[in-house]
Amino acid sequence: MDQNLQTILVHEILQHIDAGTTQLADEIYANPVSNYTSTDRLSKELEVLFRQRPLLVGLSCQLPEPGDFLTCDHTGIPQLIVRGEDRTVRAFMNVCRHRGARVAEGHGNTRKRFRCPYHGWNYDTSGKLVGIPDKQSFPGIDRPACGLIPLPVTESDGMIWASATPALTSEASINIDIDSQLEGLGAELRSYDVASYHQYASRALHLKMNWKLVVDTFLEPYHFGVLHKNSISPIFFSNLCLFHSFGPHLRVTYPRRSIESLRDRPEAQWDLVAHTALIYVLFPNTVFVVQADHLEIWRIYPMNNAVDRSVIVLDFLVPEPAVSESARAHWERNLELVIRTVSDEDFPTGEGIQFGFDSGAQSHLTYGR
Repeated sequence: MDQNLQTILVHEILQHIDAGTTQLADEIYANPVSNYTSTDRLSKELEVLFRQRPLLVGLSCQLPEPGDFLTCDHTGIPQLIVRGEDRTVRAFMNVCRHRGARVAEGHGNTRKRFRCPYHGWNYDTSGKLVGIPDKQSFPGIDRPACGLIPLPVTESDGMIWASATPALTSEASINIDIDSQLEGLGAELRSYDVASYHQYASRALHLKMNWKLVVDTFLEPYHFGVLHKNSISPIFFSNLCLFHSFGPHLRVTYPRRSIESLRDRPEAQWDLVAHTALIYVLFPNTVFVVQADHLEIWRIYPMNNAVDRSVIVLDFLVPEPAVSESARAHWERNLELVIRTVSDEDFPTGEGIQFGFDSGAQSHLTYGR
């Protein structure tokens, strides 16, 4: 993050600490419960937000070598992301053009070819159909027209973005303008140099709550002193944060109690990142968390087209490979704290909220200023 911006934000935080205040909106907000229970709304969200809009689908560190691939089904469209022999990342529908079987599962390295497990049709990493067993059975078949269906995709600053809706032209399939999509946030995200990080672990969590309720979990510290009184409340100020929006995206800054140590240092030495947790919501479903010594990327999806089910994929990124026993123990403790806090405190509370929606006890949720 730019040093001038860090200085401005630290000043704002210290002013709030001294005044016993936090950044406030203009008024209280009433959020209809139907936003979390409407199946019609979920159908529109899936189509417009999860299938038409570019989403973060993976990280460069997950596909370091040609032939490395990963699959993603969470949008309801089977997606295949692969690094080609030319090292370009491409995305396709994970659907064989013969009889529709999946050509890849999970993640790994394809060794130059994807071979359909049903009849053995195979495709290279650029999506071209390059092999048909007993090809005499398919006289006159148009091979160029039978390649895997391309999807829009781009790799930018260590992150891979793709859309689940096919491009109208082949050129558009590799041309997502992410800087435009991020609406001014791109330079700030670049400053964290995601491409230099290493994936320590990935975890999937399945929850009985609407996907937006999961996102809401990350967006206010009002609950820190109560729900997290024995976990992170001793580390972070309760009900103190800064909010900034970038189009539909946002940044929330949660100061650690250690930030007061900056009062005695020259402004040129102020390090905001070391004394805060920075929460970025990359609309609609990615929560990008910058901690003092690591990054967390949470991707949240509706699950099985159910309004009250969601799946979360957490990628825990560290600055250096954890090759020593002490390094692994350090990161395991950090990861365990993160998982324990949300799994034992945040998410059970959220599931209880979701369960209560059907009671009819209230028509809306109340958000303070």
